[in-house]
Amino acid sequence: MVSTTDNHHTSVEENSSEKALSHTNDHSSLENSEIIEEFQTENARHQLENENASITTSKYKLEQNEFMNNNELVKTESRPGSNKTLSKILTGEDLDEKLNPQSDPYQNLPEMGGNREYPPVLFEDRTPYEVTFSDEDAINFPQFEHPYSWPFKKKFLTVVILCLDCMGVTMGSSNFASCVPQVMEEYGVIQVVAVLGITLYVLGFALGPVVYGPLSELYGRRNLLIISSIGFTLFQFAVATGENLQTILICRFFAGCVGAAPLAVIPAAMSDMFDNYSRGKIVSIFALTVFLGPILTPVYTSYIVQHTTWRWVEYISGIYAGLCTLAICFFYDESHHPIILCKKAQYMREKSGNWGIYAAHELLSLDIKDIVTKTITRPLKMLRKEPILLLMTVYNTFVYGILYLMLEAYPYIFEVKKHFFKNGELPYIGLIVGMSFFSAMMVYVLEPRYIEAVAKNNGKPCPEERLIGMMISGPIFTIGIFWFMWTGNYDSIHWIVPTIGGAFIGFGLIGIFLTSFNYLIDAYLLLAASAIAGNTFLRSGFGAAFPLFAGYMLKGMGVNWAGLLLGLFSAALIPVPFLFYKYGKWLRQKSSYAFDL
Repeated sequence: MVSTTDNHHTSVEENSSEKALSHTNDHSSLENSEIIEEFQTENARHQLENENASITTSKYKLEQNEFMNNNELVKTESRPGSNKTLSKILTGEDLDEKLNPQSDPYQNLPEMGGNREYPPVLFEDRTPYEVTFSDEDAINFPQFEHPYSWPFKKKFLTVVILCLDCMGVTMGSSNFASCVPQVMEEYGVIQVVAVLGITLYVLGFALGPVVYGPLSELYGRRNLLIISSIGFTLFQFAVATGENLQTILICRFFAGCVGAAPLAVIPAAMSDMFDNYSRGKIVSIFALTVFLGPILTPVYTSYIVQHTTWRWVEYISGIYAGLCTLAICFFYDESHHPIILCKKAQYMREKSGNWGIYAAHELLSLDIKDIVTKTITRPLKMLRKEPILLLMTVYNTFVYGILYLMLEAYPYIFEVKKHFFKNGELPYIGLIVGMSFFSAMMVYVLEPRYIEAVAKNNGKPCPEERLIGMMISGPIFTIGIFWFMWTGNYDSIHWIVPTIGGAFIGFGLIGIFLTSFNYLIDAYLLLAASAIAGNTFLRSGFGAAFPLFAGYMLKGMGVNWAGLLLGLFSAALIPVPFLFYKYGKWLRQKSSYAFDL
């Protein structure tokens, strides 16, 4: 464009000069002045065109560079296994020293044997032999394709299977609530003993993810999910066939502990498959399954218990879990980027005979001691060192506790206070309506806003923008607690009034939980599984206690005064997202775990 403009400018300049020369002899000096002025104007116009062309070219180059940088960001972010930073965090070792040793590699090693000298080092720099993702993988080797590039149908099927698996595990946490009356009658125990079936299960939720989350970052998602699903299925059948209460309670604990992998691994698996622009919507589906499971379960298990025995509740849960196990085995491919690259490197070594080809993740050498000290304890260390993770987890802990408190509050309010003789679980639908409303707002309002923020930030994640939903849902959650508990305490108030209050609670439950999950994933992108595992550990540990004291609190304090206590605690937590919206980026920059660009 610039050269064309210059040629045009030259021809115009020559024509204008000829005109000026011819008119000098035939016209007055006034006409000459007009021609000169016209020439200068034309010249200035072409100079402006040249400048605009230069600006356009520079802008085009700048846009190209930004596009390249954004693509590089996505590639870097999406290959955490080949990222030296992640490897150092996982093992505490510096891979650069392994790849490019500065000292004698044979130092402090035994002799070769046979009076032989050490052979020369084959690779001074192994970097050229490191495998990475390639655009050609999707065509020639789809088994090594980057998960971001998976076809939509494959991603959709994977998300459905993983969410159904997670829902089955969370449904197991509350399905025992409908079994409590029959268990009390069959084994002659008081309510608080029978409720241990819920408490121990949720307590297992606290311990399982601490192991599963970090191990999934080392060994991949798929195998751990399969092991977890098989174990969960077996323990559910063990609960259904248990002959004494001790066996039932112990198996309930192990069902929750062994089956808890989806709570920590699935959010990380979704971050494997979806980029910054689409991850939020997908994680919202996961969060919805976490809450819908415990809430939907009493609605249908109450009918099962009325027409059969409580054991069929556990049988059905085991059958469902078995089907999910088969679906994961046949339809879920490994999505963890480092493990895919390890498989690619192994395949290339076998086919080429070049044993120097490697993936960075293969250089991680961990024994049992390393796994315990550096890996399994990482979520607990992050909870201790990261104020973002700790405060978000405290908020989640309270919200999660309210969820399980509702399992006691709804039957008490609607069956005892409102005199529902049957189907006292149906008002749970109010919670579901509230959750659905926030989910719709998330998809159609909050997520487009976040995508716009990411676009303005050159494709980089903006964790603090996730907190908008939490700022909205926090006050609504508090209002819902006051509304539900105070209107539910009086028989003179129609049952629809506390049911509507329950919708506000549902809106706040999913809003706070979903927003905080997205925020933690964006903030700790490289170690999302460990961050979620730490969150789940504390959240489930405290949540397990709520069913034990919920009934006594409601009866002893009264529904209204118990609601006042819970509402005031909820109000005290409202400022948390506002604080992180203002200071979150500064805290992430100071963190040794958080993701900051």
